[in-house]
Amino acid sequence: MTLTDRAFWLNYWESKEGLIFQIPNKYPFLPLIRQLVAAHPIQSVLELGGFPGYYSVWMKKHLNTDATLLDYVVHPKILHELEKANGLPEHSVGVIETDLFQYSPQRGFDMVTSNGLIEHFDDTAVILEKHVESLNPGGLLLVTLPNFRGLNGWFQKTFDPENYAKHNIRSMDLELLRTTSERLGLKNIKVYYDGRFMLWFERESEKPLLGRLLRKVLWLPLKVFFKLVPVETKAFSPYIVLTATK
Repeated sequence: MTLTDRAFWLNYWESKEGLIFQIPNKYPFLPLIRQLVAAHPIQSVLELGGFPGYYSVWMKKHLNTDATLLDYVVHPKILHELEKANGLPEHSVGVIETDLFQYSPQRGFDMVTSNGLIEHFDDTAVILEKHVESLNPGGLLLVTLPNFRGLNGWFQKTFDPENYAKHNIRSMDLELLRTTSERLGLKNIKVYYDGRFMLWFERESEKPLLGRLLRKVLWLPLKVFFKLVPVETKAFSPYIVLTATK
């Protein structure tokens, strides 16, 4: 069962500002994608649940891949503006607008990726299986999701319980992701925490004053600490990364 519906995503994207920009090479996970693709060359990529399509657009522009974006809700105007802002003509990125669970792959892809998708579903195994279905044999899987099992999760649960409830916290378990990937027959599995420290709120200006102040108080000292002690941990890392091959 999905923890979000179409109305949620329509409201979410309509509330967002600053969606259109030239995607920087240091955008989250792009250095990792460069590294993965250098070791595992690809010709095609499918981005699941990725609207507005930052990864699809960037990979089309900089890696010259056949990039396709699949999502339940895709606003063509926003995608076309993003393509234009990144020096691509309209329709450079393919679009499949559908419910992922109603989708039957018509072709395979050399890479399937999602960012912040799987944690919105109750059954982690089922949503990961939908990724694997679209992978070519030997294809590359890259899944990233937030880590709400540490300090950032406490902030979300305490000061933004509505957003916290939209996430399956059980999915944010390294061992669960590893064993599920093994059961799906994946190989070369790597699962790890990514990033040293980060705290964020969706629509921060609407959050309780105490939460906003506390985030600001903690931000600088923890940023300085992790600059001096560059470790990635369950307690403080903002993300989880899963990579594997089929």
